[in-house]
Amino acid sequence: MTVYFIGAGPGAADLITVRGARTLASCQVCLYAGSLVPRELLAECPEGARLVDTAQLNLEEITGELVRAHEAGHDVARLHSGDPSVFSAVAEQMRRLDAAGVPYEVVPGVPAFAAAAAALKRELTVPTVGQTVILTRVAQRATAMPEGEDLATLGRSGALLVLHLATGYVDRVVEELLPHYGADCPAAVVAFASRPEEVVLRGTLSDIAGQVKDAGIVRTAVILVGRTLGAAEFRDSHLYSADRHRC
Repeated sequence: MTVYFIGAGPGAADLITVRGARTLASCQVCLYAGSLVPRELLAECPEGARLVDTAQLNLEEITGELVRAHEAGHDVARLHSGDPSVFSAVAEQMRRLDAAGVPYEVVPGVPAFAAAAAALKRELTVPTVGQTVILTRVAQRATAMPEGEDLATLGRSGALLVLHLATGYVDRVVEELLPHYGADCPAAVVAFASRPEEVVLRGTLSDIAGQVKDAGIVRTAVILVGRTLGAAEFRDSHLYSADRHRC
């Protein structure tokens, strides 16, 4: 049978895609990422489905569950928060399923940065201000960053940065970005985007670290830094211009 890596979205249960919900409802086994996946989503599983919380499982144990379910003739939903294409750790699971000859498919989901932008009511790409978004994180106790992907290097681009898994190191983030963006550069932090407990902080590089600490935010959040967050004066895009539609 098939393993389906399903993006559960950023938090709100109704932000899973229609395809994701339908696939989930058809799988006899569901592995989900603990508290990162809303419990309401599990109600979409068929009656009698086997539910496995992977919060305390290591990679080999998770892979074992997937392979055994496949060998038993069951379709498997592997629920990941956000979208599987970004910071989801699906690549190593896919590699092991390839080795075991287990087929799988990927169902995309709403990523955290998109939910954060919605909470901020901001377009992350603004004409003449910024057209590039960099999704990244910082190296700490987790896997080291590849050479050339440190904040000091990425910051030279001036692009809008979206940092995952970094609020616990917000002082370091500010220190490394200040030389490139300046103290007055708009910055924001969105925690628990789309959930009832959502927290939205707006400020600049000069004060965002203090706001994060005062709010007690240490996880389940993204940091955004860039000029597009505060853009007010900019040229309208060519997409809907009268000149374009006269052509």
